[in-house]
Amino acid sequence: MSEETIYAKMIGGVLRRIDREQEGNIKKAAMLVADAIQKDQVIHLYAGGGHTWIPILEVFFRAGGFACMDAFLDYGISPFNQAIHYLNFERLPGYGKAVIDYFNPKEGEVIIIVHNIGVNNATVDAALECKRRGMKVIAVSSSEWHKKLPLDAPIRHKSGKSLFDIADVSIDDCNPFGDAQVEVKGVGTPMFPTSTFGDTYIMHRIEIEAAKELVKRGVEPPIFRSANVPGGDQYNAKMIEKYFNRVKFL
Repeated sequence: MSEETIYAKMIGGVLRRIDREQEGNIKKAAMLVADAIQKDQVIHLYAGGGHTWIPILEVFFRAGGFACMDAFLDYGISPFNQAIHYLNFERLPGYGKAVIDYFNPKEGEVIIIVHNIGVNNATVDAALECKRRGMKVIAVSSSEWHKKLPLDAPIRHKSGKSLFDIADVSIDDCNPFGDAQVEVKGVGTPMFPTSTFGDTYIMHRIEIEAAKELVKRGVEPPIFRSANVPGGDQYNAKMIEKYFNRVKFL
């Protein structure tokens, strides 16, 4: 079997496992999101560093996605910064709290925090600050990383806590320890991670389940249309007007 076939099967296996094992947690998260939207709140989004911003960007200002997604985009710990620079920032104590302080979410609001490892300073500090503020925290991360990474690993938060220790709802993205798993003949280290696929799938599943719940309640989900189809800009204008002063990156 070719490496690309193995990789495709691996991705499919991760998504099926998420469906099988995390259905209940996804629905719990969706209920929190639906409750917040029904109360006319925005849904805050935060990633703990690096490529875990990709699932956040996938559901922010996205055709077919909620218009009320409020991404706490921080260039310091994103791939838009120099790679080694953001790696150091995501391990810097206090950085995650500083991001939350800047965006200043309020008590009772919902935040989804994504980090496939979930033990670094930028992730844990942000989650702790959100809980201190009385927010509802939904975590998307890997239980295998939480369990297998040694407690004395230098990237771990000094408290020893993981994102799952703090969150109100935890969704396992089934990301294996080490992330990349495919062995390519002649290459001495595994290749091809799966976490971005799993995390992105979970984010869209939360939206789907929340939209279904809102329809049951008689609430119209605030969803963007593609700006590239006829009438898209006109349709989206009312969404942008509603959220422009509440979502900092619109």
